[in-house]
Amino acid sequence: VQLQASGGGLVQIGGSLRLSCAASGSVFINNDMGWYRQTPGKERELVALSGSGGSADYAYFAKDRFTISRGDARNTVNLMMSGLKPEDTGVYYCYYRADGGRPTWGQGTLVTVSS
Repeated sequence: VQLQASGGGLVQIGGSLRLSCAASGSVFINNDMGWYRQTPGKERELVALSGSGGSADYAYFAKDRFTISRGDARNTVNLMMSGLKPEDTGVYYCYYRADGGRPTWGQGTLVTVSS
């Protein structure tokens, strides 16, 4: 499976960005897809995850500001981010894991929140 992420960039404080990720190759319909991030000086952490059963889990910092969504074909995942803060600056990684499989990571897309 290959993951292609897009949508990062520079945004002002309080602005919005939409990240998108498409999985290609041997994509299983029952999968988890989501987003992790690595901010300066920190370990990679979960942002939001959409489970194979339709669940959605968010990190505490993402609740009420970020929304994860999936395409009908279950091979795409989007992350709508609003109310962005400087501490949201970092590299955002798309994540895929088929049920019972190993995680696959995208190449990362940089999000910079600045005044």
